[in-house]
Amino acid sequence: MLQQKSKPLEIDAKYQTRVKTEDKVVKINAEGLHFKELNGILRQVITTDVERIELHNVCGQRYLGTDLDTTIQIDIYGTPGNDLGAFMSGPKLVIHGNAQDASGNTMNEGQIIIHGHAGDLTGHSMRGGKIFVKDYVGYRVGIHMKEYQRKVPTIVIGETAGDFLAEYMAGGVILILGLNLKEGEKCVARFVGTGMHGGVIYERGEILEPENGTKTLPVGKRDMRVIEGLVKEYCSHFGADHKTILSGKFKKILPLSKRPYEKLYSH
Repeated sequence: MLQQKSKPLEIDAKYQTRVKTEDKVVKINAEGLHFKELNGILRQVITTDVERIELHNVCGQRYLGTDLDTTIQIDIYGTPGNDLGAFMSGPKLVIHGNAQDASGNTMNEGQIIIHGHAGDLTGHSMRGGKIFVKDYVGYRVGIHMKEYQRKVPTIVIGETAGDFLAEYMAGGVILILGLNLKEGEKCVARFVGTGMHGGVIYERGEILEPENGTKTLPVGKRDMRVIEGLVKEYCSHFGADHKTILSGKFKKILPLSKRPYEKLYSH
């Protein structure tokens, strides 16, 4: 259930100078606030009749947007800490900068849009929603991603990724564009798709070296419809030219088996 926005905005006296409202946009100065204080203010604000929230001077505060069940947009200026948007169901988080580790951890619905790079474990166990990262991501991105009911978790990476991309991936879509690579260069990520048993990785060109237990195939018309839609979304967020990106060749990486370790543990 979405949270009802009907209460008047009431902020504790010691935080009132940090909160300003302009035309249903609430601006919060996060400088020096402990993450519990900042999240407390944020939870108070989302229960009111506001259309958008801006968090300014964010510097490492964790759990921003965690477990929120609402469709509000939250713009974050600075660098949020670990577990940004964990378990969240619905918000649109726009990060005007970089993000630390585990953004979208077990995310259920909504969007996280990062105008920079993201750390390790981005999209860990996410089961719905979309994450767009303008630049590169760290290690173990998309680990344990899985589809839940009709939800298809999706991660779009503008540049490249670190080791163990899509480790134990069970469902969903990862699209990696490699926009920072020169002609003939490849992503240096090792162990791509280790233990992968569901979902699909799309790559632009031949930029990944997937592990044994996966297969690389040409994309079909249905794949290209998915890729085209995601590339256009990426470009709408970050201002790139979708025609230029789509002019490249795409391939897909799939698992060979839904039970990659069956022979290891069965006798």
